[in-house]
Amino acid sequence: MRARRIRAIALRLGGALFVLWAVATLTFFAIHLVPGDPAQAILGGPGSQAPQETLDRVRAEYGLDQPLVVQYAAMLGRLLTGDLGTSYSLKAPVAELIGGQLLGTLTLALAALALAWVIAIGLALWSSAPGRVARGVAGAIELTAAALPHFWLATVLIAVFATGLGWLPPVANGGASGLVLPVVTLAVPLAGFLAQLMREHLLDALERPFTVSALARGETASGIRLRHALRHAALPAVQLSGWAIGYLISGAVVVETIFARPGLGRTLLRATELRDVPLVTGVVLVVALVYVLMTVLTDLVAALADPRVRTAAA
Repeated sequence: MRARRIRAIALRLGGALFVLWAVATLTFFAIHLVPGDPAQAILGGPGSQAPQETLDRVRAEYGLDQPLVVQYAAMLGRLLTGDLGTSYSLKAPVAELIGGQLLGTLTLALAALALAWVIAIGLALWSSAPGRVARGVAGAIELTAAALPHFWLATVLIAVFATGLGWLPPVANGGASGLVLPVVTLAVPLAGFLAQLMREHLLDALERPFTVSALARGETASGIRLRHALRHAALPAVQLSGWAIGYLISGAVVVETIFARPGLGRTLLRATELRDVPLVTGVVLVVALVYVLMTVLTDLVAALADPRVRTAAA
C-alpha cells in the first residue's frame, strides 16, 4: 500500500514537472515567433532608434546572438536554479514583478470563482425544479451565460452600471467597488458552465435510490435537493475548480486590460507586445504552477467529500 502511494505521489510530481517544462518550452518558442527584435525591447522599443552598434552589444550581452537552441538551454538552466531572469522592458527581476502583481490577479480569480459557485448553485436548483417553464428559463440562462465573451460582457456592464446608472466605477480604483464589475465579468460565463454541469448530475441524483428512501422517511422534495442531491451534483464541479482557476486567470488578460486593473493579465499582454521573453515565460510558468496546485487541492477536497474517490485513490 505504501509503495503504491509513493508511486502515485511520484507520478503526480513528475506530471507537474512535465507540465511546467512543456509550458516553458512552448512559451519560449512561441514568443520567438512574434515579429520584432528583443534587443529593441531591451533598449526601450522600436521607437528608441538605437544604432546598430548598440543593438549588437545588447544582443551579445543577453546572449541573443546565440542560436535559438543555445538560448533555450540557457533559459532551462536558469529555471532549474529558480532564476526567472530579468525583464527586458522593465529592467527588474521577473520574480519581483510577478510577486507585485500576483495577489491582485488571485484575488480577482478567487472572488470570481466564489461568485460563480453561488450563481451556479442557484441556477442548478432552479433548472432542476419541477415544471417545464422553470427548467426552460433557467436552462436558457445557463446556456446564454456560458456563451458570453468576457469583452462583450465587460462592455455591457460598464455601459449600464458605470456610465448609465453611475453605481460603480468603470475602472479599478483600488477599493472594493472597483472589484465588482471585473469579478462579475469573469464569474458569469463560468457560472453558466458550472450550472449546466451541476444540473445534469442533480437530475441524475434525484433519480437514485437514496432519494426514494429519503422520501419514504418523510423528507420534503426541497430538502432532498438541498441536503442530498446537491452534494452529489457539486462533486464534478468541485473537481473542475482547478481548471476553473486557470480559465479565470486567462480571462484576466482581457478583464484587467478593459478595467485598467493591475495584475498578471495586463503584465502578460504588455510583455508579449514587447517580446519580453523572461517576463512572458515567468508569468506563464506561475500561472501553470497555480493551476497545478489548484488541481491537486481540488482532488483532495473531492476525496474528502466523496468516499468513492478515496477508495479509488487507495
